[in-house]
Amino acid sequence: MGKIMEAVFCIAYIIVTFILGGLILRKSNGNREYKLFGVMTLVLVFGDSFHLIPRIFAAIDQTGDYHVMLGLGKLITSITMTIFYLILFFIYSMRYKYRNTGLMVSMVVLAIARIVLCLMPQNDWTGEDPVTWGIIRNIPFTIMGIIMIILYFKERKDSAFKWMWLAITLSFAFYIPVVLWSDLSPMVGMLMLPKTCMYVWAICMGYKEVKTINQRS
Repeated sequence: MGKIMEAVFCIAYIIVTFILGGLILRKSNGNREYKLFGVMTLVLVFGDSFHLIPRIFAAIDQTGDYHVMLGLGKLITSITMTIFYLILFFIYSMRYKYRNTGLMVSMVVLAIARIVLCLMPQNDWTGEDPVTWGIIRNIPFTIMGIIMIILYFKERKDSAFKWMWLAITLSFAFYIPVVLWSDLSPMVGMLMLPKTCMYVWAICMGYKEVKTINQRS
């Protein structure tokens, strides 16, 4: 029963997030910030689908071998999650007129470092996926997350995105134990579900903002 519920959750997430991304793009009315938010949403769910669809099949057909598909899906998801946070930084820069070339370069370098580390063969995505490399490839990613938490926390008076910092914080709070201990207990891996909910929460903030702006105009 638990596997079926997981499959239902994954299907709902993919459908809802694709719809939200499409709606944000459609309602952006040429606004670069909102258009970028829609693109960011679709990048996230597109990448997540490569991992979640094999999980759905594995949950329904528990006799099948989806190990390779799941491993490759994790690789793709890791890359698109990195791009998600890089785009979120650019959205921050546009929304709050933030101009810090040094930090912008740092975010790009961190994103490239994370992607390069993810592509290293030592990760063995379709095999053991060693914890050591799980930690190594997540160091630049975690730094990106910390930067985003600090930046959005500073702008918490913005009614639309006042909880963005919390959504990012909780997503990492749920994600880090999975990186460190999911190999010891499969139950730890279930923390990816509330982590995913935090992404949906962040996307809903953007959708609500776009919808509100459209209603005013």
